[in-house]
Amino acid sequence: MKNLVIPVMLSFLPLAAEEEGWVELFNGRDLSGWTPKITGHALGVNAHDTFQVEDGILKAEYDRYEEFNNQFGHLYSEFSYSHFILRLEYRFSGEKMKDAPGYVNLNSGVMFHSQPPQSMSIDQAFPVSLEFQFLADEGNGPRATGNVCTPGTDIHVDGKLVKDHIVTSSAPSFPAEEWVAIELEVHGDELVIHRVNGKEVLRYTGTRLDPEGGVVATAPLIAKGQPLKLSHGHIALQAEGQGVWFRKIRLKPLE
Repeated sequence: MKNLVIPVMLSFLPLAAEEEGWVELFNGRDLSGWTPKITGHALGVNAHDTFQVEDGILKAEYDRYEEFNNQFGHLYSEFSYSHFILRLEYRFSGEKMKDAPGYVNLNSGVMFHSQPPQSMSIDQAFPVSLEFQFLADEGNGPRATGNVCTPGTDIHVDGKLVKDHIVTSSAPSFPAEEWVAIELEVHGDELVIHRVNGKEVLRYTGTRLDPEGGVVATAPLIAKGQPLKLSHGHIALQAEGQGVWFRKIRLKPLE
């Protein structure tokens, strides 16, 4: 799959001079440039209006669902990226769906280095990817946001291979209704840095497919010739049974 770098002239919204080089991935009006893939539904079907746009905010909501029924959703960027900085703000909305798994409570995230949505099976719940995880305070003690989750992938921390599905960041807990600014800096498969409200909270290297599969099967991708080194992929906003809002989604390509 060819890596694409979008020139600044394609930005949806005008940017201030001091922000030159940033591309607005969300135009504040509709889902242009994004493609939904929801478990059990065909690619491009925004089932139950999961992803909505209102007042310049991109919302994952469940007000039109009767039940969750494991309909995990992701909203994919049109292009694949390798070296970039991604910035956005998120906050949570309402309560999780009653029949959604307990772990999705005040839990969401943004996936990156994701497999193309076209390569996912119709019943696949999560893409092979890396996730910058969003968590909010449940009132049960510290709960860091900005962790990394590894569905079908592996990372290295301090030069050592880590097989844990979640590696915890040093970020504090935040209330569900508070807007939190995150920054994701990615240099192919060589280095990833997570920042929350301007502070670095996690870094890791050596991103790759997990040849053993882990949480998500990787055998189909490996069989098609995808290398183990995971150096590029799509960005995907997550909707897994908990309402979450996104805004100010912008990306700066890096050399």
